[in-house]
Amino acid sequence: MVLKESYKLLEVPGYRAVGLKWEGAYKDIDQLKQTIRRMNERVGELDKAVEPDVQLGLSYHLRPDGFVHYSAYKVSEEQQVPKGMVEIRIPAMTCLYTEHQKGQSIGETYWKLNHWLESSSYRPFKEKGVDYYDDLPIKHERYPADRDEENPHFAILIPVINRDEKKA
Repeated sequence: MVLKESYKLLEVPGYRAVGLKWEGAYKDIDQLKQTIRRMNERVGELDKAVEPDVQLGLSYHLRPDGFVHYSAYKVSEEQQVPKGMVEIRIPAMTCLYTEHQKGQSIGETYWKLNHWLESSSYRPFKEKGVDYYDDLPIKHERYPADRDEENPHFAILIPVINRDEKKA
């Protein structure tokens, strides 16, 4: 279902991912960038990666000064978890999808996405009993292998539910 030229709703099936976990404050974002680079270098350890050319950035805004982030790859059930890595299971969900283009401001891309969402019949999904600290509490990004770290392009998926639907 296409909602507007740059936004669409997708039904995303559940999946398993394996990668590195980072939790920190916004002021420590350079550590996160190092974690993402390390995971990119270690993708070869995931011999059961389903999409080894797409690095995932799964962010959860669970702290007031920062967030929890998983830099990971989608893997099959047979994949062993290499030393130092963690497993994360993503449930099936409805997501608002858009793409951030090279040369654009990432902040502006997210601002426009949030603005569109506020005027839609959808709202960001929030797990019941969990405190979140961002208007977009869960952000899933998909980075292609050929991205430019200084001027990236990537897909953004925000888990959503109908505005009148109760929280999980």
